Amino acid sequence: MEDQTVEDLGGTVVDFSVWGMIASADIVVQAVIVMLIAASFWGWAIIFEKVIRMRRVNEEADRFEETFWSGNSLEDLYDGLRQRVEHPMALVFTAAMREWQKSMAGRGTISDKISVQDRIGKVMRVTIHREMERLESQVSFLATIGSTAPFVGLFGTVWGIMNSFQAIALTSNTSLAVVAPGIAEALLATALGLVAAIPAVMAYNKLSTDLARYAGRLEGFADEFAAIISRQLDEKAEKV
Repeated sequence: MEDQTVEDLGGTVVDFSVWGMIASADIVVQAVIVMLIAASFWGWAIIFEKVIRMRRVNEEADRFEETFWSGNSLEDLYDGLRQRVEHPMALVFTAAMREWQKSMAGRGTISDKISVQDRIGKVMRVTIHREMERLESQVSFLATIGSTAPFVGLFGTVWGIMNSFQAIALTSNTSLAVVAPGIAEALLATALGLVAAIPAVMAYNKLSTDLARYAGRLEGFADEFAAIISRQLDEKAEKV
């Protein structure tokens, strides 16, 4: 590996490797670097968790919709799901079916029909809202990283440059060997700020799009299920 150490004018060995620069940096710059590294690791943890979670809920929704539209009885599907509901679309379905079963005992008038439809629609909207909040949890932190990490890195940059100017003032020497350590610290803080921010911004935009698409999918399913409920209410009213 190429040697990344040099000697300054006083003969002191200066290590310009990444770890060497971190170790020799000012305490403020070190704090900035630690914050940015921690934010980057946290951001990547959120990214991996959300990507895996979104892939899983979409696959589960595919399987659920295939079963839902297979023509089997809704009651049988509900009985099979209510003890092991694991994804948002099934939760929307079971919440609506639970309300349907509670509301339909002995009812059949038009006013009852409207009341039942309203309650079921409200239950589905509340369930969708709650499940989307769970899916969206911590995604906003990616936006926070993307918007603040460059400025945190910039603060470290400014502080490192200040150290370089102080070194010039103390030594009355403007050679590169005097200012290089402070400038290197400054550039490292800038780079880490960008390393933390760029993936966070890209992931936030991608996840926001995926979450909006999935929310639309849940709302579309709720509308379709509401139409099925309405038809069954019409059939029940005709029999009364």
